[in-house]
Amino acid sequence: MIIRWALGLRSGFKEGSNHLGAGMQGRWLAIALALTLVPQLLLAQVMPGTGVSQSTGSVAASPGTSVPLPGAASAPAGYILSTNDQVAVEVFGEDDLHTSGRLNPEGNLSVPLLGSIHLAGLTLTQAASKLTELYGRDYLVHPRVNVSLLGYAKRRFSILGQVSRPGSFEMPESSPGGIDLLEAIAMAGGYTRIAAPERITVRRHNASGDQIFKVNAKRFTKGSGGGFLVEPGDTITVGESIF
Repeated sequence: MIIRWALGLRSGFKEGSNHLGAGMQGRWLAIALALTLVPQLLLAQVMPGTGVSQSTGSVAASPGTSVPLPGAASAPAGYILSTNDQVAVEVFGEDDLHTSGRLNPEGNLSVPLLGSIHLAGLTLTQAASKLTELYGRDYLVHPRVNVSLLGYAKRRFSILGQVSRPGSFEMPESSPGGIDLLEAIAMAGGYTRIAAPERITVRRHNASGDQIFKVNAKRFTKGSGGGFLVEPGDTITVGESIF
């Protein structure tokens, strides 16, 4: 009887140990599974959605396009770059190639790896396409380049003769390509008492030489004319009345 009781107790102990071991093993598996799930649950709460996106601080753009950067000037559609314009060049994914500066008197900009590149006479989109082609030719695979206008060159015109404040004036930033003649005269304080609005001369210098325009601004004020566009570099002379 004692032997049978002892054997039974031993057998019961082994079964209990086996059940206990199985229970502990299951518990550890549950804990391990929970530990693997917790980071994913936390990530799903912090960053909901189908995936995690990383922001580089750059503005995405297609190759050869122009996207204004934060702080860039608002360039009118089709704006043509000229000497002394300040631009920024951004090559996406290549921070070392980002640069900014003013176009020199020859209309060139110094660009990393490429050297001095002529950009004057191009729109922002055309400039981006040109740099994209040059980088893709020898240095980068499928480069994405963006060109933004940071500041206009100082564009000036001069008014002489019978105005209240003759001198040199800057084009408004909202109209870098030119302003109406009457607006230009208003910037100079308007006509003097002896001015002759019908006898205004505008001298304009271009590649083919100087052009002289004889303008009768009196008809503009009467609404019978379409106005006259004063361009950067023009010199306006308001004549004096002969009476």
